Amino acid sequence: MTQQNLQVEDNSKKDFTKNWVTSSRFLFYLFVFGMITYMLAGCYRLYQNRYKGKPDIEIQGSTKYTPEYK
Repeated sequence: MTQQNLQVEDNSKKDFTKNWVTSSRFLFYLFVFGMITYMLAGCYRLYQNRYKGKPDIEIQGSTKYTPEYK
């Protein structure tokens, strides 16, 4: 009888839905992995769209603070 009880207890420890300690640990690590992945993806996305510097543009002479007319 004791061997059957031990066997039943061993099987219940392996079940995800029955053992809240194992399931909560798994869900915690899954959450941490997801948050780290989300943060790294966000940093990479910001790196891709970073500011590349002031573009060289030509301003019309008539729109300057002191306009230049021909």
